Amino acid sequence: MTDTPASAPVSGVKRIELTLRALVLGCILAVIFTAANTYLGLKVGLTFASAIPAAVISMAILRMFKTSTIWENMTVQTVASVGGAMSSIIFVLPGLVMVGWWLEFPFWESVLICVFGGVLGVTFSIPLRRALVVEANLPYPEGVAAAEVLTVGSRGAEQTESAVRENASGLWVVIVGSVVSAGYALLVAGRVFAGEAARFIKLPASLGGGATGVGFGMQFALLGAGHLIGLSVGLAQLFGLILAWCVAVPILTSPETIAWLTAHGIPSIATTLPAGVGAEELAGTVWSREVRFMGAGVIGVAAIWTLIKLAGPLIGGLSSALAANRRRQGGEVLERTEQDIPINIVAGLSVACLVGIAGILAWFAQGNPTLAGSTALLVGGGLIYVVFIGFAVAAICGYMAGLIGSSNSPVSGVGILAIVIASVLMLGVLALAGLPADPSVVAFALIVTAVVFAVAVIANDNLQDLKTGQLVQATPWRQQTALIVGVIAGAIVIPLILNLLNKAFGFEGGPAGIADAPLAAPQATLISALAKGVIEGGLRWDLIGLGAVIGVVIIILDAALRGATNGRIMLPPLAVGIGFYLPAAVTMMLVVGAVCGAIYDKAIKGTRFADVGRRMGVLLASGLIVGESLFLVMTAGVIVATGDDAPFARFFPMGDAWPAMPAGIVAFAALTFALYAWVRNRSAKV
Repeated sequence: MTDTPASAPVSGVKRIELTLRALVLGCILAVIFTAANTYLGLKVGLTFASAIPAAVISMAILRMFKTSTIWENMTVQTVASVGGAMSSIIFVLPGLVMVGWWLEFPFWESVLICVFGGVLGVTFSIPLRRALVVEANLPYPEGVAAAEVLTVGSRGAEQTESAVRENASGLWVVIVGSVVSAGYALLVAGRVFAGEAARFIKLPASLGGGATGVGFGMQFALLGAGHLIGLSVGLAQLFGLILAWCVAVPILTSPETIAWLTAHGIPSIATTLPAGVGAEELAGTVWSREVRFMGAGVIGVAAIWTLIKLAGPLIGGLSSALAANRRRQGGEVLERTEQDIPINIVAGLSVACLVGIAGILAWFAQGNPTLAGSTALLVGGGLIYVVFIGFAVAAICGYMAGLIGSSNSPVSGVGILAIVIASVLMLGVLALAGLPADPSVVAFALIVTAVVFAVAVIANDNLQDLKTGQLVQATPWRQQTALIVGVIAGAIVIPLILNLLNKAFGFEGGPAGIADAPLAAPQATLISALAKGVIEGGLRWDLIGLGAVIGVVIIILDAALRGATNGRIMLPPLAVGIGFYLPAAVTMMLVVGAVCGAIYDKAIKGTRFADVGRRMGVLLASGLIVGESLFLVMTAGVIVATGDDAPFARFFPMGDAWPAMPAGIVAFAALTFALYAWVRNRSAKV
C-alpha cells in the first residue's frame, strides 16, 4: 500500500489544528468508542480501531464551522482513536476481580494505572516514529485508510462535490449499521432470535471417540470485526480453530488418550469429569482448561519472534530521535512535519509517570502485610520491569500495527508474555525476601502487567495515528499532545463501564452479576490463570511448551508461504494463536465476517467506485460494532437499575415453542446480504 491517496498537501487552507472544539469533540467520541470497545473486548477478546468512524463523524460535525480543516479533523480522530484503544486495558484489569483481590474496580486506582501507563505509551512511541512511521516500509492499513477518508472528506480548496456526498453517505452508513446491529441485539435480548448456533458431538470410535463442536455467534459486532481483520488474518484464525477443535480437543478427549495419560500419571482435566458427561461439557472443559494454554504458547513465541525482528528498527529510532534533538539544540529549525515533542520534555513526562507508578506500587505494597516489608524491592523491580518490558512491547505492538493494523496487533500475546515474565520475576522476589506465595503477590504481578499493557495498547494505536498524521502533513507535537488528552479521556470512563458490566453480568471466575451471564473476558481469564499458575504453582508448562513448539512450526510455515508466494499468502502466528483460545463460535463468526468482507471487496473491484465502496465497507463494519456494543452497555445499565436479569424479554413473549435459532440464522443472513447490497448501491451513487 502506498502513501499516494493522502500524500498531497491540502492547499489554500489556513492551518487550524489543535483547537479546543476538536479536543472536546474528540473526548466525547473517545467516551463512546471506549464504551463500545470495552464491551466487545470483554465479550470476544477483540477491539476495533475507531479512527475511521471517528474521522467521518468529526467531518460531519465540524463541517458546520467554516474554518474547520483536515488537521482539526485529524486532532478529533486522534483523541477519539486513542481513547477507544485505551479500553484494551480490560484484557488485564478484570483479572484482579477474577482472582478475588478486587470485588469492584476502584475508580482512582484504575484511572491512574491507565493514565500513567498510557502516557508512557505515548512517550515511548515518540522516538519510534521516525523508525517505524517515516523510515520503515510498513503499510499501516488503518492509518492510510483514515488518511484517505480525511483527505476526501475534509474542507479544502480541492474538495469536490463527490467528496461532500461521500462524507454524508459515510455518516449514514455508520448510523444505519449501528441501528441494524443494535436492533438485532435487542431481538436477541428479547429472546426472539438466538445469539448463537452451536453443535457438539462425540466422534465415532473409528475417529478416536473424542468430542468436538462448532458454532456461530450470530452477532453483528463479530461480523464487523471479521470484516476489519481481513481474509488473511481470518483464515489464519480458522487454521488455529481447526488445530484446536479438530485436532487437539478430539485427541485429548478420546478414551484412548485419557487411558494413556492416566496410566502414565500425566494430569488431564478429562479424567476429573464424571463418566458419561455430555459432548459439550467435555469438549468445552478440555478446550478452556488445556487447549487454550497451547494457544498461549503460540502467542508467546510469536511475540518473542517479533521482538527479535525489531532490534534494528528500535536502535535506529532512538538514534534518530537523539540526533534530531541535538540539531534542535544547535539552533537548527526542523521542518514542521518533523517537530516531535522535544526529547527533554518526553523524558520529563516519562519520569513523572514512573514516579506516579512507583507511588501506586508503594501504596499497594504498604497496604498488604505480606508485602510491606519488601516495598523498596518490589517498587524498584516493578519500575525496571515497566521501563524495559514497556519499551519492548511498545516497539512490538507499534511494528505489528504498521504491518497488519491496530485491530490485529499482538496486544493479547504481549500481555500473556508480560504476565509470565512478571510472575517469574515475582518468584525471584519471593525467594529473595522470603515471602509466601499468597494472593497479594498475584495481584501485584497483575497490577504491574496492567501498567505495561497500557503502554502496549497506546503505542499500538499511536503509531497508526502518527502515520495518518504524516500522510496529511499534521504537526507531530500537536498530534502527540492530542494523544495524551485521548489517554486521559479514555482512562476516566473505563472503571465506570467495568463496574457497570461487572454488576450486570459478572466475569468468568468472579462474583456473579445480576444476570448471571458472565462475560468471557478471554484474555483476562487466561492472564489471571497464568499469574496464579506461575506464582502459586500448578501451571501446565507442558501445554504452554507444546504450544510454543507449534508456534515455531507456524513461524517456519509462515515464512515459507510468504517466500513461495512473494507475500501473497501468509499465516500470521499470532492470529493462529487467537484461533486457539477464542471460543469456537466467536472465531467462526469472525471468519464469516472476513469472508463476507473479501467477497464484497471482490464484487466492487474494477468498478469506478471501488475505492469509495471499500471505505464504505469499513464504515459499515465499524457501525455494526458500535451499535451492538453500545446497546449491550446500555442493557447492563438497565439490568443494574431494574435488577431484572432479562429486562427486554417481557416485551417479546415468544414462548418456548418459538424457533429462535433457525429464525435467527435466517434473519442474520438476510440482514447481512441486505446491508452489503445497500452499501454497494450507495457507494455507486457517490
